[in-house]
Amino acid sequence: RGYQFTGADISVSGNVPQGAGLSSSAALEVVIGQTFKVLFNLEISQAEIALNGQQAENEFVGCNCGIMDQMISAEGRENHAMLLDCRSLETEAVSMPEDMAVVIINSNKKRGLVDSEYNTRRQQCEEAARTFGVKALRDVTIEQFNEKVYELNEIVAKRARHVITENNRTVEAAKALRSHNIKRMSELMAQSHASMRDDFDITVKEIDTLVEMVKNVIGEQGGVRMTGG
Repeated sequence: RGYQFTGADISVSGNVPQGAGLSSSAALEVVIGQTFKVLFNLEISQAEIALNGQQAENEFVGCNCGIMDQMISAEGRENHAMLLDCRSLETEAVSMPEDMAVVIINSNKKRGLVDSEYNTRRQQCEEAARTFGVKALRDVTIEQFNEKVYELNEIVAKRARHVITENNRTVEAAKALRSHNIKRMSELMAQSHASMRDDFDITVKEIDTLVEMVKNVIGEQGGVRMTGG
């Protein structure tokens, strides 16, 4: 991007498990970008660091990923969720209730994005967007989807329905967090996991079993879903 760097000896360490759905690749990309920003006094924004990381993953690694993982690594705030507009890169920090705990369970089920179905899902969503004549499925309402679903291949329709409803759930989740409505968060997370399982087809039996086990324990006192599939 036009910047000239001198040499640097860099050692990287961390405790983010690799291949566990916790965005370890994005974390590495962003921390390297942040390091260069500090070392060479670069006048670049956190969003630019995230975009550089995404470009590295797209062009070097070969994974046609989006920008979400890099943006939360670059702009995340402690004790806040982040509502992200992936088109404009505008973000909103959403305060989380003080008595809320986030529990991460590593299923130890390994997967990699390049050799997974990730790129296939991306292609299917792009195919659906073309059918609706829009750049991305974010521009399609659920009502518009229902009116035109018959024009889509059955599999592509399921993929599109997941994305459209998940976008709606994300906005609703931000509202639930702001109002400290844990019951609503529980409902939304359950719907999200079911959609990933039934429409996007990205869960596995080990994860589904874990989700059911946790759900049976916490009930409406919290939400549970897979992340990083």
